[in-house]
Amino acid sequence: MQSGIAVSRELQQAFNDLVDSPNQRGILAGIEQEQLVFRQSLSSESADFFSDLPQLASLLKEHEAAYVLLRRYPDASDGFVAVTYVPDTAPVRQKMLFALSRMTLDPRKLGLERFCYTLSATTKDDLTADGFRRQERHEMDQAPLTQEEQALESVKQAEAEASRGTSARSGHVSSALSFPVSNDAAAALRTLPESNQNLVLLRIDVATETIELAAVAIVEPEQLGGAISASEPRYAFYRYGHDYEGQHLAPIAFLYTCPSGAKIKERMVYASSRAGVISYAEAEADLKIAKRLEASDPSEITAARLQQEFHPVKEERSQFSRPKRPGRK
Repeated sequence: MQSGIAVSRELQQAFNDLVDSPNQRGILAGIEQEQLVFRQSLSSESADFFSDLPQLASLLKEHEAAYVLLRRYPDASDGFVAVTYVPDTAPVRQKMLFALSRMTLDPRKLGLERFCYTLSATTKDDLTADGFRRQERHEMDQAPLTQEEQALESVKQAEAEASRGTSARSGHVSSALSFPVSNDAAAALRTLPESNQNLVLLRIDVATETIELAAVAIVEPEQLGGAISASEPRYAFYRYGHDYEGQHLAPIAFLYTCPSGAKIKERMVYASSRAGVISYAEAEADLKIAKRLEASDPSEITAARLQQEFHPVKEERSQFSRPKRPGRK
């Protein structure tokens, strides 16, 4: 059902400018002549989100409703928060208009992928640093979980158990929660031990919820980091061919990279599917994974790190010589 209240071009442009301008913290919007309009920008005076919130005290009015769109997580492409501010003392008609316009200013209208969550506020105190923290805690503690959030919560608990060494539980998680693997990805994993290519890169298609083959390649250890996406998370299986103490070895390493600038939803999906991908590779593709490495930036995956992971340098301990007793030669 349409509310009849449209987003003005000025507001749409102001939000686009906010997305492109790291020196802005947010924008305020209101309703005029049954249209959602841009009111004012908030500058980003500090890298700390909560340090910028005091600006709202002078911009928000005690008896006037407003929408506040804030950059909550600067490094994430979906790091914005939409706040609906409707004070109890606002006129009844204004409350009705804002209730109707919530569908119009749904984050989908401005780009759903830009927003990580929404909040409601009735007082200025709700949008101070302490108030905002209370709001966030309340949303996390009291709001009913969606099916996706429930699944993610289960994954977090199960992954925590798996990290403590409960392999049986880890296997349960992977079989129950991992996405299906495409035929191309499955074939690349199965042939990795004997293939000419020594690197298999997998990606998750979030829209179709499938694990797809991103690339296969021949990569030397020195170029490994550069072969992995620096903007999106990736799962990599690398056959690390090298010589050590007169033997040629080719163990397989699992690499999980998740750049800090990746979308929050992608980061959550990749993290929750990681155990399933590993289990699939071991059980279905018959890969023997010798090491599991993680990095936020692919550049952290270097030849030196691989060498250290597989063949850590052993510290030589000098033997302690007991001192001779006095009077003895």
